[in-house]
Parts: sequence; structure tokens; C-alpha cells
Amino acid sequence: MRCSPTVRRSATCYVDAGLDPIVTSTDPLAKPDAPRRLSLRAPLDLLFLFCCFILTADVLGPEIFGHGKTKDYALWYWAGQQVLHGGSLYPSDFRYPFDFIYPPLPAILLAIPSWFGKIPLYIVLSVLNALAWWYTGTLSNVMTGSGRKPGPWLEALPAFVTVTFVFDMFDLGQPNLVLLAMMLYGFWCLQHQRVWLAGLMFALATAIKVFPIAVLPYLVWRRKWAAAVATAAFTGILLYVVPAPIRGFERNAAELAIWYQGMVGASSEKGFGQRDEQNWSWVNQSIIAVTHRLVRPINYNQEDPSKPPRTMNIIDVDYRTANWIVLALSALLGLGFVAVMPPQRLRTARSDAEELGILFCLMTVASPLARQYYFMWLFFPMTVLMHRAAFDERANVRLGTWLALGAGGCLMLLALPWFPNAFQAWGNNLLATAILAGSLAWHIRHPPVTAGSGAAAALKPKTS
Repeated sequence: MRCSPTVRRSATCYVDAGLDPIVTSTDPLAKPDAPRRLSLRAPLDLLFLFCCFILTADVLGPEIFGHGKTKDYALWYWAGQQVLHGGSLYPSDFRYPFDFIYPPLPAILLAIPSWFGKIPLYIVLSVLNALAWWYTGTLSNVMTGSGRKPGPWLEALPAFVTVTFVFDMFDLGQPNLVLLAMMLYGFWCLQHQRVWLAGLMFALATAIKVFPIAVLPYLVWRRKWAAAVATAAFTGILLYVVPAPIRGFERNAAELAIWYQGMVGASSEKGFGQRDEQNWSWVNQSIIAVTHRLVRPINYNQEDPSKPPRTMNIIDVDYRTANWIVLALSALLGLGFVAVMPPQRLRTARSDAEELGILFCLMTVASPLARQYYFMWLFFPMTVLMHRAAFDERANVRLGTWLALGAGGCLMLLALPWFPNAFQAWGNNLLATAILAGSLAWHIRHPPVTAGSGAAAALKPKTS
């Protein structure tokens, strides 16, 4: 079939490539790196707004018509009120349980809408989640390195398959979706040489919930020195300088010290941080937790004393040895990631997207606590793989990528309520993450150009 000149400039015609015109679009992106705006004329955009309305109603309904919204919302209001009234965020001794387990900065940010009351605070949090959901989707689709514009159904597919995670974000009031949008925007800024803004985004995510700091070694390895310095500098400013005028320099420093001792410095056989009963239980699917459950006789039902004790260890070692095993596995994963990353001269827009997808996978499971909703961060890796499954010129690669996505999706479905918790104890989401990361690694090592296909603009080596 003969293609129009416009379509020829997009690298291939969809008929020649064997792609589905309903799922994909043949038009190249006029601005392939610019996220699109919401359109009230697009049916799927209207569906997105309707979903946001329903999810926001789930938050506001119990507060307006019921006995009050539960989960973490009441805690956020309490933290904001503590700042407004000069109260303490943490106990005087880090060995006592913390109600608020985040650094002081989030409490200060929560204080602003909390001044107006619970409902305004909940509305602000819901709007932030809605904006984060939209920009996570649009940024993910323009950062895949495919150089192609997805059709509406392909564009919406990542949001559809992760909708249960999004429901958790709204229902629980957790910030992980907002953090994901911040990190994606940070990398988008980094691609556009807005280094200091990228560093600010990475630092803000870190100052809210610490695990995004894992981006720093990656920036250093890729020699993004300015971004690394900006991230470290802004993290210090957000943690020590910004809260000081409100809480006082000495008080803020003292609260940070207590928070660090209670959350980062506390670790033992019983657990770590402030949620000992959760850290080793089935609700945590981090590399640390799953490894410990596999090598030590830990009751993975310990978060619920009403349930009978259950263990799943295949060997029996002491706590210190288990930590060495975790360290060895982490080192192997890190070295494997470094081995897969292409050298600077061979980097492409495609490989950068796949590399970033692996980074997001590793950041998700490397966090000491990785509850179900943490795996919202797989949104970007799945989007990259969906673009490969739709646009790759090799039919067998497209099929294999869809199969990998299907396998990961089936594993993640095992976390639904009607399946036994044992599946999560064994790490169903962790295994799904491994499949996604492995698929991305395969794509990095086997780009289309090595298979003899024509080089598109997105496949040209990067010069910066």
C-alpha cells in the first residue's frame, strides 16, 4: 500500500507495519515531547472526568453524608491542624509510635487547605490526585520514545489497567500518584535541559515520601551532575529551610532528628520504621520484605492477630544473614541494571524510555515498604511496553510484548480481594514487576535497528 507523504515521514505506514488502525495512529507527533491538553470533545477525556468525579465523591460522600471519611484523610487534617496550632508532629521519644510518619514538610503543605476545614482539604487532595492522574498518563505517552502518537484506546489503556491503583490513591488519600507525576515531570524537564526544575521535582517528591531519593544514584551514574546537585540541594532546602520560618529552626531540626531515628534509623527483627506489624507481613511486597519472608520463619499474617500464623520460608537463617542476602540481591539487581544500560554513544530516545521504565520498577520494589498502591508506579513501564507492543515493526516482538504484559497483568490480579493473601505474601506484584523490567531490558538489548528495520527518528543515537 502506498502511504501519503505525511505518513511516510512518520517512518512507516501502519498497514505495512501490520498495526491496528483502531488502536494506533499513523500521524507523527507534531510535538512528540509535549503532553496534550484535556479536550471536552474527546469521549475518553469526558470518561476520565466522570471517573474523577466518582472517585472524588467516594472521598467527599462519607464526610458530607456519613460519619466522616476514614483511611488517611483524618490524619492529614490532624497534621495540618498541628502545624496551625503549633502542636507536635512526633512524640518526644522516637521509640514511641508515630501517628504521622512523614517528614515535617508535608504537614506544612497540608496546613494551608486544613485552615479552611476538612472538606476543602479533601477537595484539594482529590484535585491533586486527578491532575496527577491526567499528567501521569499524558507524560507517559509522550516519553515512550516511540515517536508515534497513540490512538485514543492505546493512550487510555495504561489508565484502564491501573484503575484499581488509582482508586486506592483517592480512597486512601495516599500521595504516590502525585509523586509519580512529579518524577515523570522531573525527567521530562531533564530531557528539555531544565535541570534545576527537574532537581526541584525530584527533591519535592523525596521530601514528601523518602523513597524517590533512589533517583540520585541514577543521576550520578548517568553523569547528570547538575541534576544530582540540584536534587540534593533542594532536598536540604525543603527539609530544613522551608519549614523553619513556620516551625522554628531548632524545633524543625529536632523534629527531623526524631523522624529520622524513628523511621530510617530504626530496624530490627521485629520490623523497621513505625509499622512493625506491616513491614514483614503480606501487605509489603518490597524486595526486603519478600526476601526476609522467604529465608526466615516470619508470620506473614502478623498485621491481623485474629488470623492464624502462617510462614512461607524455604530456608531458615538468622536476621543478620537475611540482611546480607537482601544486600546481595540488591547489588545483583543494581549491577544488572548497569549492565543493560547502553553506553552514551548508543543511547536513543527508545532506550532512554526503556531505561527509565526499569528505574521506576526498581524504585518501586527497592522501597522498604511497598504496599499494593505503591505499584501505581508501574504505570510508566507498562505504557512503554504497550507502545512497543503496538508500534514495533517485528510481529513476533509485538506478540511477545503483549504476552509479557498479559502475564504481568494476571499476576497483579492475584492481589484482588477474593484471592488468598498468600499470593501477595509470595510477591505476585514483585514478580510482575520483574517481568516488566525484564521485558524492558530485552527491548534495550534488541532494538529494531539491530533486526534490520529502517531507522526512525526515535532510534537515532542521542548526542546529549
